[in-house]
Order: sequence, then C-alpha cells, then structure tokens
Amino acid sequence: MTLLDIRDLKVAYGRRTVVHGVSFTVGPGEVVAVVGESGSGKTTTANAVLGLHPASSGQILLNGADIRGWSQKRLQAIRGAQIGLVPQDPSNSLNPVMRIGNQIAETLRIHKRGDKAARRRRVIELLTRVGLDDPERRAGQYPHELSGGMRQRVLIAAAIALRPSLIIADEPTSALDVTVQRRILDLIDDLRQEYGTAVLLVTHDLGVAADRSDRLVVMKDGLVEERGDTRTILAAPSAAYTRQLFRDAPALNARNFRPLDERAEPAIVVRDLVKDFGAFRAVDGVSFEVRRGGTHALVGESGSGKTTTARIVTRFTEADSGEVVIGAPVGPRDFRRKVQLVYQNPYGSLDPRQPVGTIVAEPLRNFGLGDRAARRTRVRELLERVALPEALLERRPRELSGGQRQRVAIARALAVEPEVVVLDEAVSALDVTVQARILELLEELQRDLGLTYLFISHDLAVVRQISHTVSVMNKGRIVESGTTQQIFDSPQDDYTRELLAAVPEPVR
Repeated sequence: MTLLDIRDLKVAYGRRTVVHGVSFTVGPGEVVAVVGESGSGKTTTANAVLGLHPASSGQILLNGADIRGWSQKRLQAIRGAQIGLVPQDPSNSLNPVMRIGNQIAETLRIHKRGDKAARRRRVIELLTRVGLDDPERRAGQYPHELSGGMRQRVLIAAAIALRPSLIIADEPTSALDVTVQRRILDLIDDLRQEYGTAVLLVTHDLGVAADRSDRLVVMKDGLVEERGDTRTILAAPSAAYTRQLFRDAPALNARNFRPLDERAEPAIVVRDLVKDFGAFRAVDGVSFEVRRGGTHALVGESGSGKTTTARIVTRFTEADSGEVVIGAPVGPRDFRRKVQLVYQNPYGSLDPRQPVGTIVAEPLRNFGLGDRAARRTRVRELLERVALPEALLERRPRELSGGQRQRVAIARALAVEPEVVVLDEAVSALDVTVQARILELLEELQRDLGLTYLFISHDLAVVRQISHTVSVMNKGRIVESGTTQQIFDSPQDDYTRELLAAVPEPVR
C-alpha cells in the first residue's frame, strides 16, 4: 500500500523548470529521505506536495487521490489533518508576537476540533508529548523565550496535532546542535512508531539521512539521480553523483586522524580566560595551546563559550582576565596582520556593493601594501591560490555561489600573509561537496603556507577530518583536551561521550 505516490512531477518558476519529472513513493510508517545540494529541487518538490508551489504537470497521489491542481481551499482541508509540516527554521516559522499555545491551537481551530477548553487541553497534551517541561508555562510563553530545540519541538507539536498520516520534515535539525538534533530525530521516530506516521525527510545532511531513513531519493538539478533502499544505496551507490556525495560527506567517510608535530612551538597560548556578560559567565578559566602549523578545534554546543573564546583570541572581545599570546607582542595594527578571521556566513561578511577584486584588495589598501598595480597582481595571485577564476574579479557577492563566496573570504584573509587564521563555523553553511572542497583547500594552504588554524565548530565529523587537536567546551569551561584521535577514540568526560554518541552512525 502506498500513502504518497509522486509521478513524473514537474515544477517551474516562471518559464524556468526546476523539477524535471520526479517520481517516488512513501509508504505508511516509512521514512523516505530526499537528499541533495542546494538547488537540487528537494524543497521545491516537498512544497509542491503541500500545494505551496503549484506543479506544472504530473501527479501527486495521496491515498490514491490526485491532489495536484486542487484549490487552496481544498488543500487547506488536508494540511495539518493528513499532511503535517515541520519547517526548517523555527525562528522564522513561529509568530513572534503570538503565544506558543495559541499557535498550536490554531491548527485545531482551523479544522474545528473541539471548543476552546478542549483545544487548550490538547495543546498541553501535545507539549507534554514532545517533551517540553512545564507545558502549562510553555504554552503561555513567546517564541523568543524558548531555545532553538524547544521551538523545534513546538513545530513538531503543531505538525502532529491532528495525527496526520504523513509528516514532511524540511531540514528539521539543520540549525540545531548535535545532541539536540539527536533528541529531535528520536522524537520524530517515536511519534512515527506510536502513530504509524510516515515521514518525508528533506535534508542535505547525509549522515542523518543514512542513519534515519528506510529509503533514499537522491536529487541533483531537479532530477532524481538514484532512489532505493537506504542500506543498498549506501553499500553500492549506482549513480556517479551519489558516489561523489558519499565520498565528500565526513559523516560517511571517517579518514585517518591527522598526525600532530609534537616538535612544533606553540603559535597560540591561551591562559585562564574569563569573560562575563553581566551575571552570566560565558568563558570560565579557559586554557589551551595551538602548535605552529597545526589545527586546534574548539567544539561544543551553542552557548558553550567557543565563539566568545575565538573573539577574545582575535581581540574583537576583551577578556575580563587571563591572557592570549600569539608570537612576540605587537601593537593592534600589526596584530590585525598576524591574525585573520573567517566567518560562518560569507555573504554577511562581504560588502554586497563591492566587486570581488575590491573586496580581496581591501586589507592591502588598509595596510598600505603596494601600489595599485602591485595590489592588482596580488589579488590575481590570491584568487588563483583559492582556485577562483580571474573572471570573477568584477562580480559582486550576490553573483557567486556559497562556496565561491567563502573562497573570496579566505582569499581576503590571506592577503596580508597572516600567521594565524581563526575559522568560526567557516564550512557549516555549505553543501557537502562544496564543504569538502573548502576543507581540502584549507589543508593545502596550511601545508604550503605554514598557517595555524583555530577551528570553531559544532560538527564533530568535520572536526575529526580537519583538526590535529581538540578542546571540548561546555558551559564556558574546557572539559577535555587532547589529540583528535584521543578525543574520538578514548573520550574521558561524560559530556564528550554524549556529543560523540549523538553523531549519526549509519549502518552499511
């Protein structure tokens, strides 16, 4: 028996077709993961099922009835009742000026389920079911009063309010820490087993898809490259694109640990850092060293203090006490040449009004390095160094892909020949293949230029691949430090073990 049957689905934006004849099925109680990079058409396909974007042609059969082309009024009757949606970003999906309980009750009200008192009881029941503590209090709170994981649980509560037969989960954990991600995925799995609900899981995280799905649908450029049983595809992918995705995914391809040169002198020495924000201690006695030419990772969940520590190291934030030593003492201006920072979001850190050539040359102008001709030559060298074509010199950031923008940010950081580069979640917003190329580039630059990296990340699979040493942070403190191999193979702290246990481990 088939619950959802998508046949030869085509979707267009204006005159441009973006989904080209996609077909797959979802059975009752089954988890089907649709995977692929940005622009592959996976979210557009899911939106077409919900009628949020009209399909050009094909069929969308729900329990045998073709719902493609239904009016919004008819579709409204099945949204929530037969198909529930868990969207990607709870911050943007919840009404910031509406209480949590009222937002969940809205689904019940629209479908005329019970009077006000009955809806209130159902809301409390749902908040309890998704594991929120003190549900009476939570129902009266606003979204900003909840953590990201709590907000995502609220969206799940709304999605299951009417016990739909299908839940579409669109990147439901992409913005969450690894331990919170595991709890959310466990919750969805529990609900699936309890209610027999099927799940259409849309994700770019191949580790999650491999760990949690029964079947995979691999999409690229609006086409299905491969579909079938998850274990079968993991063991022997038939499409070249699928094989490349699997090779590039750190969660599916644990490499040998990077050896540490014990003879190298420390390039960064951090001693007893403390930073308070009012009554909140964000960094509490943090100490570590980074060997010259090596990569040290700071890992931990949101609020662990890792980014605040990085901002202290780069002198964008001043510590209340403690010290950071990076080579011989220098003034603020020379320090900016010695230490560079690459942010998570290259689009936000690049001036949208300036062309690439001007952006990369900016540090050279700021430090008065070279005349105009020398700077032009240096910019071309830098673009070549990060494998970007010279043709991009006159383009603006909006005309580049995410991976190209991050390469521009790296080129700009290298312009003044720094000794240390701090990378704050520098690959977390990138697709898996783009991420893999950036990580390869970082390793190559380190080899060729002798760079020292401080790598801030919540993605332990990436940390395993890129780092020589690791410090694990929790609530402002370092709970464990060591070589990457020591941390991953023999974790000593309970919190470290919890983090590692939450990393998806697909069975092949």
